[in-house]
Amino acid sequence: MQSRDRQWTGNGVDMAETLYLKQIECGPMQNYVYLIGDPATRQAAAVDSAWDIDRIVQTAQEDGYTISKVLITHTHQDHTGGELFGHHIPGLAELLEQVDVPVYVHQSETHILKSIPGSSKVGTESHQVVDLGGDVEITLVHTPGHTPGSQCFLVQNRLVSGDTLFIGACGRVDLPNSSPEDMHDSLTNKLMRLDDDTILYPGHNYAAQPTSTIGEQRRTNPYCQAVPLQQFLRMMGH
Repeated sequence: MQSRDRQWTGNGVDMAETLYLKQIECGPMQNYVYLIGDPATRQAAAVDSAWDIDRIVQTAQEDGYTISKVLITHTHQDHTGGELFGHHIPGLAELLEQVDVPVYVHQSETHILKSIPGSSKVGTESHQVVDLGGDVEITLVHTPGHTPGSQCFLVQNRLVSGDTLFIGACGRVDLPNSSPEDMHDSLTNKLMRLDDDTILYPGHNYAAQPTSTIGEQRRTNPYCQAVPLQQFLRMMGH
């Protein structure tokens, strides 16, 4: 899967002259963790670090990058660590023991990360831009629905979508504090307004391929086709 300015390598790295983006599958829930790096500064942001913290840190180091920021798409434990169904998932708390860096989480969900010191949390808002010390800029897109503070990360023409948008599906909206109305708005009025060639990097490995494009999802994903809200609610079982 190649184009003029990028190359998808066999080890899950999206290489471009101006961007490093690595996709790492971690844990029994098939989570995708991402490293987004600036080749000029060799700084990287870790996205949704959970399950295998040593591997995430080691991967960045082996590729020559220093984790300088942590970005959170949403605060469910399979993306941030913590207690889930009677089991402990390693996550942010363990990562911060190894790297002392700020954690960027939407301002509506900062209170949920109780194991993280307040001094480490940066409450974000939509359209906020995070840089890695060079030319790589990551734009935060607030996409509530799966959770109130769900956010996606847009860097160059790539979208790390967390549990808002999957390949062929979207995130659940039957959980506490989920909102199918907000999900419809996030998909229809935010993500589907991105360019067709925007490359999609979802939060879980739920499809036959690891990435897609916004254009492909617009054509094939029933939840992304501009249906009226009431029809979308019926599709989501509401």
